[in-house]
Amino acid sequence: MSSVKRLVYAVIQFLREQSQMDTFTADEQESLEVAIQCLETVFKINLEDTHLAPPQLLTEIFTNSFHKNDMLPLSDSLPEDVEKADQLKDEGNNHMKEENYGAAVACYSRAIELDPNNAVYYCNRAAAQSKLNNYSDAIKDCERAIAIDPKYSKAYGRMGLALTSVNKYEEAVTSYQKALDLDPENDSYKSNLKIAEQKLRDMSSPTGTGLSFDMASLINNPAFISMAASLMQNPQVQQLMSGMMSNAIGGPAAGVGGLSDLSSLIHAGQQFAQQIQQQNPELIEQLRNHVRSRSFSGSTEEHS
Repeated sequence: MSSVKRLVYAVIQFLREQSQMDTFTADEQESLEVAIQCLETVFKINLEDTHLAPPQLLTEIFTNSFHKNDMLPLSDSLPEDVEKADQLKDEGNNHMKEENYGAAVACYSRAIELDPNNAVYYCNRAAAQSKLNNYSDAIKDCERAIAIDPKYSKAYGRMGLALTSVNKYEEAVTSYQKALDLDPENDSYKSNLKIAEQKLRDMSSPTGTGLSFDMASLINNPAFISMAASLMQNPQVQQLMSGMMSNAIGGPAAGVGGLSDLSSLIHAGQQFAQQIQQQNPELIEQLRNHVRSRSFSGSTEEHS
């Protein structure tokens, strides 16, 4: 029964992942949820029984089985087709450098037609698809590449990027971990794994919003402190803060100006932002760079 429960657990895990995809309608997602509940009830298990989890996801077991049993399409490409496919790959790589991602997809697709069992072509097309925000297609291409070459670290890394882009942080973490198992010294995988793990923690937090901003760095920024001090010298802001403090001390009965105070505070914030932009544009650029530095690395990765 233990092996049966492990199999059912893998099926439930697969169905849960499928139910979270945007490709299904609300009715279809509901049907998947019903199927999950039925399996959990019959076999008396749920996803919290992590000791039943297999070492690989069901889809990976499936594709690896295909690969081991030579059930993937066998390449009968002629030598000249293989050579032409490699030329098309190089053309696609050049299009990627020129940020002509649609043309890159077309080149990689033609290369795949000529040499369908080359994992590199699928992986490179996945990178181009991600640039076009076609994350579902990118994930499928990475899965195809991994089915052909289960030890292709770059395919796992690019799948991690695509999964993160559709907010599937848990699966992204798994992909990055596998990429690092195969390529332990890759700094990009290490960095992206940390970011995905942080995103997952943020989403799991009761107050998490999926956003992460280093307020400590902002508050300790001398330019920000100077601008804040300047704002507090503004008579309107001083009057606003005085009124808010009076209401806080006096309680609700002290006044009914809460909504007005809030509106004034928002207006003051807008003035503060405009003042920073006018007087210290360098600070704005620092903040922008700070946000960029927290986004995923890999946008300048080289292609095979």
